[in-house]
Amino acid sequence: MLRCAPVNRFRRLFIANRGEVAARIAKTCDKLDISPIFGVSEADRNAPYLRDRESVVLGPSRSSESYLARERVVQAAVQTQCSVLHPGWGFLAEDPLFASLCEAHGVTFIGPPAAVMQKLGRKTPAKAAMAEAGLKVIPGSNGVLRNVAQARDVARTTGFPVLLKAESGGGGRGMRIVRKVGDVKDAYDSAQAESLACFADGRLYLEKLIEGGRHIEIQLLADKYGHVVHLGERDCSVQRKHQKLIEESPALVLSDAEREQTLAAAVRATRAIGYVGAGTMEFLLDAGGERRFMEMNARLQVEHPVSEMRTGIDLVEAQIRVAAGEPLWFSQEDIDLRGHAIECRINAEDPSNGFSPSPGVIERWEGAAVDDTHVRVDTHVEPGYEVPPHYDSLICKVIAWGEDRDAACDRLSKALQSIRCDGISTTIPMHLAVLGSKAFRENRYDTRAVPGWED
Repeated sequence: MLRCAPVNRFRRLFIANRGEVAARIAKTCDKLDISPIFGVSEADRNAPYLRDRESVVLGPSRSSESYLARERVVQAAVQTQCSVLHPGWGFLAEDPLFASLCEAHGVTFIGPPAAVMQKLGRKTPAKAAMAEAGLKVIPGSNGVLRNVAQARDVARTTGFPVLLKAESGGGGRGMRIVRKVGDVKDAYDSAQAESLACFADGRLYLEKLIEGGRHIEIQLLADKYGHVVHLGERDCSVQRKHQKLIEESPALVLSDAEREQTLAAAVRATRAIGYVGAGTMEFLLDAGGERRFMEMNARLQVEHPVSEMRTGIDLVEAQIRVAAGEPLWFSQEDIDLRGHAIECRINAEDPSNGFSPSPGVIERWEGAAVDDTHVRVDTHVEPGYEVPPHYDSLICKVIAWGEDRDAACDRLSKALQSIRCDGISTTIPMHLAVLGSKAFRENRYDTRAVPGWED
């Protein structure tokens, strides 16, 4: 669903992120005749996606001194005369202090209002807000945990197993499963350390671990005038250690009635909290069919191309236009959810060796053939690119569309088989095993194991 009119308000957009998402945002900027300016670390300063682009070095390779350094990022945006900033995902994307800092210096932050982000970027206020909006939530701590002793008390009350989660977390970071009281301290310390490293926030909360469930999420868009639409749901249940591996839409585990009820509830709750921009509401569907709110991600999701493939709507464009004060140019009735779309996240990891990181130089890279209608490849790598050891290992996403699920899966498998990557290990073998497994093809799996690989 294309929008031909230019975005009159913005001319230069600062991309406060790296890798695949930075390259993705820049593509839409090019389409809208907006100049993308990249903020990068020392480790990324020679990345191929920066060729013939304007960029500024934020600081050293360490995230805390570059991509997570709020003042440096805002200063770079101001000094490069950018009137708008896109945070991508991860890093500072859901940081209300950063959003407020941008606005205080005259830089429009692409995301919801800071007050809304304050609720949603911190998971426990988000659960409280959604409960008030009428959604069922997962039982657990009433707010963040003060210390290990309180974590033990809440875990005993909630009942094991439980899940410790980073208050500012995302992407599976800062999460630990605890099955008995004697393991609480080690899990707490480990989750806190990872949360501090990834999000500069060591606060944790606790919730009941629901095993054997399916992870369902709703893609939402809202403008500044109260218009809210959904772009369908996605099933993200193929996970390893809470990290999503494969995402698809529609979620065939839902009946038509369940789907409509969940979509309608998500739209109502999004409108009730005054949300603006692109956001994703995540639910856990337990073995008994109960749907409980998990969190709302106040940002663009890694898996957003799945929804784009089904609707034809450019979500980054919608984010930019909404941030510029434009109303959504389509209604819910205008959105046509076509066929089935599925995405694989390709990481620089060795699945045959416990998914150990595989940084290094990509000596050969031949990506899958792209078909604008059926196959899409989002990547920032090319031959000679060096995968740094400092950040998330995502190097590529392959998305396929088909008239039905089998056609989409077959097309995705063929695309993955055509990729050639030498010099590093990737997760492609794992993805092919999943797509070829009987459990996955028959839609008989849950979040506990990777079908065809760990089942």
